[in-house]
Amino acid sequence: MARDITTEEAREELISPEEFSYWKMVWKRLKKHKLAMVGMYMLIIIIIICLIGPLIYRVDPNYQIEGPYELLSPGAVDPNGVRHPLGTDDFARDVLARLLYGGRISLLIGFSASISAALVGAVVGLIAGYYGKTVDNILMRITDIFLCLPTIPLLIALASVIGKGILQLIFVIVVFGWMTDARLVRGIILSLKEQEFTEAARAIGVPPSRIMFKHLLPNTLAYIIIGTTLGIGSSIIYEASISFLGFGVQAPTASWGNMLQGAQNYIWRAPFLVFYPGILIFITVLAFNFFGDGLRDALDPRLKI
Repeated sequence: MARDITTEEAREELISPEEFSYWKMVWKRLKKHKLAMVGMYMLIIIIIICLIGPLIYRVDPNYQIEGPYELLSPGAVDPNGVRHPLGTDDFARDVLARLLYGGRISLLIGFSASISAALVGAVVGLIAGYYGKTVDNILMRITDIFLCLPTIPLLIALASVIGKGILQLIFVIVVFGWMTDARLVRGIILSLKEQEFTEAARAIGVPPSRIMFKHLLPNTLAYIIIGTTLGIGSSIIYEASISFLGFGVQAPTASWGNMLQGAQNYIWRAPFLVFYPGILIFITVLAFNFFGDGLRDALDPRLKI
């Protein structure tokens, strides 16, 4: 008995192979993943607010109101007639302005650290997987050592040694964040280097560096994207943790992490100082995890969405 063909299925049958690319298939599968789409839209909103918000809400995040106007409640108006929708902090600075500018810093650190860690891990995994034997053993044992280290205490220790600041914090996160990508890429390269296209490239005398970076590495791009997406959330958590402990982004520069650090003494008197940066970190990391999980499923054709 023949089954009825839906309009969508009929339309897909008319699509030529040239039109139906791999990334179109990924996007179609991603759209079916509800949590991934929720995460994506949440991220778009957060990023747009952090980028455009300071252009609309033109308040200096480091300006301190003269007089006893610390810890103003949300919606309060200062002597200059300026309303503070989310109140002021313990230095009489506008909380909303600091959240917007702090979001830029936290997202910058998250993206920069995660992308850099993915690049380092990809190169390590590529070299280990392609050359194998002694090179593979040495690089993977180094990777295993880093994976066994207690991350947060060593992040703090390294941050205290090399100094405090945005670039130093990104470097610290990269040092302890490349291992998962390295092992993932290595596993893929081990299977790819035995396939016909790699053997053919070797047979015609293509240099190993060209085989690795022109033929093998592009085939791991999808998995690197997944690792990077999931890693951004972890990098934001690391930034918040290190800044909260006083070894990350330094005042007066705002980040969501050091806003929590400054609010810890006022958790009962002004709980909104803890709530706002805390909820933004929670929502942002959750959104990255939702989107990363959906992207992983969309990129794996063996999984049904």
